[in-house]
Amino acid sequence: MGIYPPPLEKLIEQFSRLPGIGQKSAARIALYVLKSDRELAENLASALVEVKDQIRLCSVCFNLTDNDPCSICRDQSRANGVLCIVEGPGELLAIEESGVFKGRYHVLHGVLSPLEGIGPEDLKISELFQRIEPEGIKEIILATNPTAEGEATASFLAKSLAEKGLKITRIALGIPMGGDLKYMDSLTLQHALKSRIPLQS
Repeated sequence: MGIYPPPLEKLIEQFSRLPGIGQKSAARIALYVLKSDRELAENLASALVEVKDQIRLCSVCFNLTDNDPCSICRDQSRANGVLCIVEGPGELLAIEESGVFKGRYHVLHGVLSPLEGIGPEDLKISELFQRIEPEGIKEIILATNPTAEGEATASFLAKSLAEKGLKITRIALGIPMGGDLKYMDSLTLQHALKSRIPLQS
């Protein structure tokens, strides 16, 4: 039996099921909700239900959206023949927030991971191939994360797309701005040296 009344224990248990929230954090959040006015609880409950009812995957790029197709896929100014491949909606959001990329996206919803039994058929790869010709795609930017699985996925896609006559590029990997070489791991340094670029004089 818990130290809190059952309804509060139930709320703590639900919060603790969220990723990155342990028992103590869950208790802190639950107690905050309890001491706040009723409006916060009602708005939170309403937002949770709306997300479950209204958010779905875009039928074109597989990003999260409440309108199908999503706003990026509907934007004709972004139909420039460049498609950026990302692992998930979080990576898409990060690139969008940079304001640098003005093409379209394709969200894989994961990476290849044979140890976990995740193969090409478990990702949105066949849907990617189906988009290339109808959308006039000329360049594919592989923007998977620099992990073993992300690299394997990028390599698989590069080989699979090679015969389609597309320009295939990979986002640069290496030393971050403000980074210090002596604290970098060897894999990061390898990528940085392999991805070096000429400087204009």
